[in-house]
Amino acid sequence: MGHVATSSDPNWPPASSLISPRSVPGRSNVGLVGVATHATSLSARSALSTPQALRRALGRFSTWSFSDHVDLGEHLALVDYGDVDNPDGKGGPRRVREVVASFDPDLEMVVVLGGDNAATWHALRAMSAQNYDDWGLVTLDAHLDMREGVSNGSPVRQLLDDGLDARHVVQVGIGDFSNSPHYARRALELGVSVIALEELRSTGVEETARRAIEVASEGGRRVYVDIDLDVADRSVVPGCPAAVPGGLSASELRRFVRGVTSERSVVAIDLTEIDVARDSADERTVRLAALLVLEALAGVRRRGT
Repeated sequence: MGHVATSSDPNWPPASSLISPRSVPGRSNVGLVGVATHATSLSARSALSTPQALRRALGRFSTWSFSDHVDLGEHLALVDYGDVDNPDGKGGPRRVREVVASFDPDLEMVVVLGGDNAATWHALRAMSAQNYDDWGLVTLDAHLDMREGVSNGSPVRQLLDDGLDARHVVQVGIGDFSNSPHYARRALELGVSVIALEELRSTGVEETARRAIEVASEGGRRVYVDIDLDVADRSVVPGCPAAVPGGLSASELRRFVRGVTSERSVVAIDLTEIDVARDSADERTVRLAALLVLEALAGVRRRGT
């Protein structure tokens, strides 16, 4: 990562100023934690530095949402719980649980910075304490993540094996030629709701987001949202090894994130599958991910309007 230039203009606060070591009274507090999983990735990578890169990239943007006419700095704080030490290693799940146990009870939502998609399994497993009776899952991903074994291609299957109810799992953005017929049949046989990329586009981003949360949250369930950035077009996310041409645009991705996080049932969202070592010189993948953090905060702010 190159040096991030910061402005000394007091009238232009950077979004990195939202980060706080503790909850701020009078604001909506959103947790921030890094879970830099990478050891079992199907694509060789090192995602260890990704959470810190995303934090730094926030300094490139302001706190002002022009479309919502709101200064996030007046209403929200990002309470930073740091990065989980070696989540892939021996005792990794325990360390994730310990960080989750330290979350302030008044958090409106938690943003998890991956890491590869194994971070989704770690985070939801810890937040639910492996009791999924009142949890649902929405993934925005080109892939079903139903593979056998343990990898970044298996977290959804692992969560279902753990007891997550497939009737409250919605997989959005599933791409053509990105999954096998075996795993596609498995998802449908289990009762997972699958919304293909072209269906998302024909239905519309905001309406698809609303429908996905409706299914996942049915019965008053809390919803965990996984945003796998390889759902985006490869030109937009060169730092995502599995992204392909024809994926979502940056605008579509941003609108989906703001849409789902505006729903009160959403209590956590992750950003996964970014490898900063593979990003372009202009850091477009990391910058987009930082914007998704801000879109998530803007969504939380919409809950109170």
